[in-house]
Amino acid sequence: MIGIGGCGMSGLARILTARGARVRGSDASTSDATRALERDRISVTFDQSHAELPSDLDMVIASAAIRPDNPQLLETERRGVPHLTYAEALGRCMDAHTGVAVAGTHGKSTTTAALGVALASAGFDPTVIVGATCEQLSAVPGHPAGFRLGAERIPTGPLAGSPGLLVAEACEFNRSFHNYRPRVAAITSVEADHLDVYGTLDEVVRAFREFAGLITGTADGGVLIIAHDGAHRREVTAGLACRVMTIGFSPAADYVVQFDRETRGTSLRTREGRTLAEWGTRLPGEHNAMNLATAAAIAHQLGADMEQIGASLGSFKGLDRRTQFLGEKRLPRSIGGGCVRVYDDYGHHPTEVDATLRALRDFERPRERGGRLICVFQPHQHSRTRHLLDEFASAFSAADVVIVPHIYFVRDSQEERTKVTAADLVDRLRAKGIQAMHLYPFEAIIEQLQNLCRPGDLLVVMGAGPVYEVARGYLAGETANA
Repeated sequence: MIGIGGCGMSGLARILTARGARVRGSDASTSDATRALERDRISVTFDQSHAELPSDLDMVIASAAIRPDNPQLLETERRGVPHLTYAEALGRCMDAHTGVAVAGTHGKSTTTAALGVALASAGFDPTVIVGATCEQLSAVPGHPAGFRLGAERIPTGPLAGSPGLLVAEACEFNRSFHNYRPRVAAITSVEADHLDVYGTLDEVVRAFREFAGLITGTADGGVLIIAHDGAHRREVTAGLACRVMTIGFSPAADYVVQFDRETRGTSLRTREGRTLAEWGTRLPGEHNAMNLATAAAIAHQLGADMEQIGASLGSFKGLDRRTQFLGEKRLPRSIGGGCVRVYDDYGHHPTEVDATLRALRDFERPRERGGRLICVFQPHQHSRTRHLLDEFASAFSAADVVIVPHIYFVRDSQEERTKVTAADLVDRLRAKGIQAMHLYPFEAIIEQLQNLCRPGDLLVVMGAGPVYEVARGYLAGETANA
């Protein structure tokens, strides 16, 4: 497995090992994930040259992050060894399970993890793969995982005796989710993203429509739960063979979600008003309440005990890098004492940024403490930044100060890299009256934060790249004037 250290890849490695396969892998560098694999006696090497590719191969699986010119992948092709992408391999695993897939531009990781934790608590013993780590999925306390290995047969409920549940996050990038054949699926949202792949929103919608068409038909128990609003549901669901249920805050939805912003009390009800489950959402924001409610709706379709599901969702703590509270930084008395509260978040699409910042502002209320909301945001990919520049410029209205490092360069072309810069986003933010600045490297941002932050401030570090290093660096470093 090339790129075995990724959240999904490491989980897939464990599924295959548990089912009797001999699994080895390579990655670019050591990590918590590779160390955990080695503890589980799965061999990992960190030399990805073609010479390190074993001779006794039956199949190679490559992470989506692996480039076509990877030496081991090229050697695989030269030898004629069958090879699959991660999504293709996971799709084959799903064929042997009762598949549950969670798709959507936003919210799929949180929904998938919450569903996995809730189904486990309800006795369904699911196998779960999600693209982020979650303490509550881990079999080893203190070692968050993006994976849970479950039973080969569903042990309880109306589907008892059927092939075991495989609950998976279904990513739309590169149409990966077209490899899955789920029995039950959810679509949380459909927006313009990955335009380097799709080009237009119409193509994104079409891709979700094709995903929905892969769900098992009604006669075989196939169900799609789709957001009542924000998911282009009419276009996505037209002519589907599966049953379609909608979920939303609207009373016209099949599953109606109610959320109290003050208490964070959340409930899932039928359109007729019957309460299915109630809980207090620990995570900030109505978007997280909707994610957990979607998990509850899927569990309801699977026949779970909804009282147990509600209790589990009420204790769900979230995932790493999803509105994750990292801690408080104590400030010296010379600048007034007090502290700065620090969050880390993976958000890298304008809608995610806006929802997260608003949720944290309302949850933490820094202005009531005399503080500000300071956001360090690292744009992810030049193509996304260019296509959505105006949307990004409008996504930070809840912030008082925004610091933007260089755009994280992943897979765009060098030509694309020349078309937009972090300074372009800063200029757009300033034009909207937001105090914004471009700083790089991360060490310079940390130093700026040490001078900038004052008692009562809320610091939110956001982005899909390595910008989390800023949050951790700020918490670990000495504050100026200490």
